[in-house]
Amino acid sequence: MQRSWGANYTNGGKECDEYPFATTYEGAAEHDYDPEARKFNFSVKPIPKDDNRAGGNLLQGFYDFTDRGQCRP
Repeated sequence: MQRSWGANYTNGGKECDEYPFATTYEGAAEHDYDPEARKFNFSVKPIPKDDNRAGGNLLQGFYDFTDRGQCRP
């Protein structure tokens, strides 16, 4: 993140947001699972901390919902 946005990217209450999500195979962790995958093959942008956390909470809620099988027939 600092490579792209500088050392002070968190100024003003910002956090790093990445896409694809770090929790997905295609996200920031892809290289951990596939050594042939390009490292740093994801997008990042500093966004307001509250927005980043709200998005993370929504994504976690989706993961919790689907892991319990509630959306499966």
